[in-house]
Amino acid sequence: MVLDKEVKYLPGVGPRRAALLASELEVRTVGDLIRCYPFRYIDRSQLNHIAEITPTMASVQIYARVVSVRLLGKDGKAIDDPGNRWGAVTRLVAKVADDSGEMELVFFKGIKWMHAKLTPGTVWIFFGKPSVFGDRINLVHPEVDPPTGSVNTGILSGVYPSTEKLKNGGITGKVMQKLMAEALDEALPAVQETLPEYILKEKGLVPIQYALRQIHFPQDQTALSKATFRLKYEELFFLELSLVKQKFVRSHAENGIPMPRIGQPFNDCFNALPYELTGAQKRVIREIRDDMRSGRQMNRLLQGDVGSGKTMVAVLTCLIAIGNGYQACVMAPTEVLAQQHFANISRYLKPTGVKVVLLTGSTPAKARREIHAGLEDGSIGIIIGTHALIEETVQFKALGLAVIDEQHRFGVDQRSRLWSKNPGGMPPHILVMTATPIPRTLAMTLYGDLDISIIDEMPPGRKKIQTLQIGERKRIAMYNFMREQIAKGRQVFVVYPLIFESEKMDYHNLELGYEEIMKQFPLPEYKVAMVHGKQTAEEKQFNMSAFAAGRANILVSTTVIEVGVDVPNASVMVIESAERFGLSQLHQLRGRVGRGAAESFCILMRGDKVSRESQKRLDLMCRTEDGFILAEEDMKMRGPGDLEGTAQSGLPLKLNIASLSHDGLILTDARNYALHILEADPLLEAPVNAPLVAELRKSRYNIRDYSKIS
Repeated sequence: MVLDKEVKYLPGVGPRRAALLASELEVRTVGDLIRCYPFRYIDRSQLNHIAEITPTMASVQIYARVVSVRLLGKDGKAIDDPGNRWGAVTRLVAKVADDSGEMELVFFKGIKWMHAKLTPGTVWIFFGKPSVFGDRINLVHPEVDPPTGSVNTGILSGVYPSTEKLKNGGITGKVMQKLMAEALDEALPAVQETLPEYILKEKGLVPIQYALRQIHFPQDQTALSKATFRLKYEELFFLELSLVKQKFVRSHAENGIPMPRIGQPFNDCFNALPYELTGAQKRVIREIRDDMRSGRQMNRLLQGDVGSGKTMVAVLTCLIAIGNGYQACVMAPTEVLAQQHFANISRYLKPTGVKVVLLTGSTPAKARREIHAGLEDGSIGIIIGTHALIEETVQFKALGLAVIDEQHRFGVDQRSRLWSKNPGGMPPHILVMTATPIPRTLAMTLYGDLDISIIDEMPPGRKKIQTLQIGERKRIAMYNFMREQIAKGRQVFVVYPLIFESEKMDYHNLELGYEEIMKQFPLPEYKVAMVHGKQTAEEKQFNMSAFAAGRANILVSTTVIEVGVDVPNASVMVIESAERFGLSQLHQLRGRVGRGAAESFCILMRGDKVSRESQKRLDLMCRTEDGFILAEEDMKMRGPGDLEGTAQSGLPLKLNIASLSHDGLILTDARNYALHILEADPLLEAPVNAPLVAELRKSRYNIRDYSKIS
């Protein structure tokens, strides 16, 4: 099929350029190429007069005559006749003129070819970005087209994604346009409509062939808008259809453990609480309760900002399972976090008499044997632990609920092993928790097949964390402030950026920072601990525990402490080079303080040179503590991928044209429409839905099913 034809067979490509297109743009076939869309458009309908050009213009297009051409060497001297010495020529300067004036064009590449083309007296259309050299405006490497016959037949010219390697390999914007015109002429007739006729009609979408032609070579702005909407809707619709189909089939077919009762343990714990639950916590518990008594397996994501009370919701959910005769497990990504959960949950469970235990890699063999026995005979109600919970030796009498904290920290295989833990064969209910606020549109996509609950309300009385940003000149004042806080019995985090594990400069900065802190806060008056990714698990655990237990005043760290560490006595978070962090990460780090009764502070140390975008992030951090507002802004600034991983890799499907940051309304409509279609035809068996089935069979929609913890 022509769409599967390798791109190297297109005229003007060949093996070398094909390899570049594959490595730089992931374009391997003709079908890939026509789905590689422009990211912006330039209006080529207007001609500018030379006299009206200013250096602030984004781009200009002139119709001009070549007046003269000069070849210059490295020393700036003219080379009149290069003969066989073209290698000595470093640039070509052409003077061009129209009725309003003259200007220069400069070329540093393709000089010999351009010299042959731009002979004095010839007339061309030149297009480029104005720049200033000395006191003159010029165009550097403008596009050169004959007055007729340009590939830019429409008034809007697409600009394609590019890299330095592509440009050096000769794949310029103009070459991409030529390749695209070639590919569309050859392949467009073979493109099948992916959406049924009724969807096109109901949603007012243009046909796929029209959309693909117009997205690359739009005849006008209206045609471009229609093509863009069609392609965005199609992309988001199939993404959501593939996700909600998994959820729909599971929710209608997957039997779950029925848990009709609330039970005494729940009531005992609830009635003994020293405070009132927030409205958001009560709402979420009702949603969970409805799932657990429905007879279908619960698969719910619980989102809540740092300090919003997710742990309390998890405890009460575990007690519903206990009240129905089942056991529960809580799985945390680190030993420190597991120990923290154990301490908190043990406190909450005191009025209930429910037995709770902790299992981690460092649990002694004797205690481990007792735990295994207690799980198998049912005397242990709740077990909290790390990945040690999924070892084969850990078996339950009746596992009814699995709570997974910060689930993205666990591998797919690790999580899926929980399914085999229930001897009855029926899958346990699943509650996935995250303290990383995720924008609604991204949560719908990353966890599209889970039900989502959000605790969007903070408990009353929680103290505001004072957030301020300072420069290097105030460092001494900051050290004095740290001493004051330590004198009051408080503790301090100092965090350094570690963007890449292998980045030596970052470790160098961390080590220098540690030395500086040791100098400013010497023994025996002060004790400083350090934690980073190159330490062994034991070293990390020892130093983190020393700080958590109050044996160290200051913890110098990389971002390994961002999730979950609870040290109520820590009142100051200092973030070095804060401009290098994203908003969500800054917010997570700030959430490590403000957990006790003392007033808390987050100090953002910034460098001397901060980009406008970084400054915007720091200003926003100082203005709000709402993690969901920050997450939305972070996604707008940085794109969705960085919130879950790198680039777009956090997404279950690569998006070619749609943006979760900007197309939330389309995404919501596409998701609701997908659900509407599945309500009427759950398995997409109706003949009218055959195009949907054909599209979903493509490998790109083989999206992993988060709902089955896999």
